Amino acid sequence: MTPEEACFIQDFKDQQRLASKIESDHGFCDSPDYNVGEKIALVHAELSEALEYLRKSENALSDHIPDFFGVEEEFADVIIRLMGIAQYKGYRIAEAIVAKQAFNAGRPYKHGGKKF
Repeated sequence: MTPEEACFIQDFKDQQRLASKIESDHGFCDSPDYNVGEKIALVHAELSEALEYLRKSENALSDHIPDFFGVEEEFADVIIRLMGIAQYKGYRIAEAIVAKQAFNAGRPYKHGGKKF
């Protein structure tokens, strides 16, 4: 592992803990039966919101953080929600990102003939 990868993993984990704390502090982890399926559905919802921003205009500004495009905000929401799930379940998302990037770097062009 490179120093940059180790730094990314540590920084990501710090942000993951923060995302989970904010989620918990705002009452979204109160249920004794944390529903991962429900949380994944909310990730889908954020992606749908990103699509709606793109349908309006790729340059449509966010309604909540106006220094950013709406699609940037919604992509951030996707990552934040995934971080919350990962923290709750103990998933090693940062490490998986690094490993998957390395795997993808070694794949053939268009993965050997995919159309898209």
